[in-house]
Amino acid sequence: MVSYTSHADLQEKLGALPRKPGIYIFRDEKGGILYVGKAKDLRNRVRSYFQKSSSLDMRKSAMVEGVRDFEYTVTTNELEAFVLEANLIKQHRPRYNVLLRDDKSYPYLKLTVNEKWPRISVVRRIQKDGSKYYGPYVPAGAMWEILSFIRNHYNIPTCSYSLERRMRPCIQHQIKKCVAPCSGEIDHKEYMGRIREVQLLLEGKNRGLIEALEKKMERLSEEMKYEEAALVRDRIWAIRKISESQKAIAPELGDVDVIGISRSEGTAAFKMLFIRNGIMVGSRNFLVRDTAGETAGYLVRNFLRQFYEKEILPPPEILCPSLPEDHKLLTSWLSERRGSRVRIAVPMKGMKRKLLEMAEENAAILSHDDRTRAKKDVLGNLAAFLGFEKVPDSIGAFDISNIAGREPVGAFVYWAEGSFRKEKYRHIRMDAVKGPDDYSMMKEMIRRTLKSLDGHLPDLVIIDGGKAHLDAAMEVFREKNVTGSDVIAVAKDPDRAFIPGREEPLSLEEGTAALLLRRIRDEVHRFAITYHKKLRAKRVLESPLEKIRGVGKKRRFALLRHFGSIDAIRRASVEEIGSLKGFHRGLAGKILDALRTTNSEKVKS
Repeated sequence: MVSYTSHADLQEKLGALPRKPGIYIFRDEKGGILYVGKAKDLRNRVRSYFQKSSSLDMRKSAMVEGVRDFEYTVTTNELEAFVLEANLIKQHRPRYNVLLRDDKSYPYLKLTVNEKWPRISVVRRIQKDGSKYYGPYVPAGAMWEILSFIRNHYNIPTCSYSLERRMRPCIQHQIKKCVAPCSGEIDHKEYMGRIREVQLLLEGKNRGLIEALEKKMERLSEEMKYEEAALVRDRIWAIRKISESQKAIAPELGDVDVIGISRSEGTAAFKMLFIRNGIMVGSRNFLVRDTAGETAGYLVRNFLRQFYEKEILPPPEILCPSLPEDHKLLTSWLSERRGSRVRIAVPMKGMKRKLLEMAEENAAILSHDDRTRAKKDVLGNLAAFLGFEKVPDSIGAFDISNIAGREPVGAFVYWAEGSFRKEKYRHIRMDAVKGPDDYSMMKEMIRRTLKSLDGHLPDLVIIDGGKAHLDAAMEVFREKNVTGSDVIAVAKDPDRAFIPGREEPLSLEEGTAALLLRRIRDEVHRFAITYHKKLRAKRVLESPLEKIRGVGKKRRFALLRHFGSIDAIRRASVEEIGSLKGFHRGLAGKILDALRTTNSEKVKS
């Protein structure tokens, strides 16, 4: 492996890329695989990552910065590239590929209808062997219930012995758990009748099965075979009980998988519903991390491909909230795995749409629960990091902004339940403090915010500043008898936290707790700066005439219409201004005094 550490070497290799389909692999300085991708045109796709105009998200930009070499493989067509990409991702699990971290296999019930004496068993791998497979069952509880019913009521053998040659029946036959086809004691036609009933049960055709069994029970009663009729009666009762536990959707749907997705803060939550023969046989939750910047189509494509590349038989139809990228390639690949046509659809109405909405609603609940759990972990880590006993549910932050004491403003932001609560934001203009006194400004900001919030502060209060700012804030809290909130100060360059009673500050260079503190500190700083800039812009744009008592809107317009600008008015004489309609000498003198005073202050500043 040659390490392309120079820009020139990398550009030369990029220029040699062919315009053919294939896969590409990005490697880091140690040769490790960062990313595996597929391309219809390798030249266009790979070069797009390294163009200055490329609009990559932060995650992909970080990946490109770490690329020191790449390699590629040309394929005959795009489908081959699609399959090769999937195999390489599965094999290497690269850091920057979106990965479905699911190592579970899913159970199926296998009915060997291709054998003379069919048997049923649990398998986790589907083979093209002529058998019928039912499932997947997720979770597996319903499957074991049905399997137990079949074995107890139909007495199908569970052993692995050959049933073709005659032998003495085993203990299972003696305790009436097996009809022992190996002994020749059961007619083949009767045995296959049992198998057909089992098929109806597994296919969800319980109503037809019950009707057939009821007729059989009546016939046995008429023939005075009461013991056999009682067995059929018990079987009917058990099937009805199983039917009650099965969530019937709509028989006409057949076999469908439904996928809902919900995205939040770099995580995608998937909810998958498995419907077989119109009955929901199970569901499964998935959380896929590090998805920031990826499109919904890309995520759905990766999810479907990584899920069905395991020993999972795709159903004839898969319902999604949006069509995946490469959906034609994906459909071809799924159809090949199934052995018959698979359709990917986005339903817009009817029962299928309702199922998709149910899956999306459950995905949103899963996403919310995951965020809640993650936030609790972060807040718990934060409390431990700061050494506080109380885990904060809410966090507030104060900051001030001014330029040499001019246009001083204060800002307060509020964070709770994982997001900033802008309805609780506050900003004020500093009226009471004159001159550049940051500590007095901080005190005024806290006093006025306490009054605005009726004394209800968040669990943790952040002061943007150093130890002196923290001391100023604590003085106000003692003065106002504020209790129940922990207080810290967060300073920059380097990022560190000051805590009351501790001599040395805590470093905020890394860690989730530090990241949250910096994020809230930066938000209050942004809010303060934005308000400060707004006031400065307003001061620049406002007319000095607005501050002169007796000069209303009508008189301002008259002056500007006549003289053209403020400077021209300032250079005019008392007689010129006083001669205008609606003006007099006294008012003219007042206007000139005010304008010349304002200009003198501006020059000094």
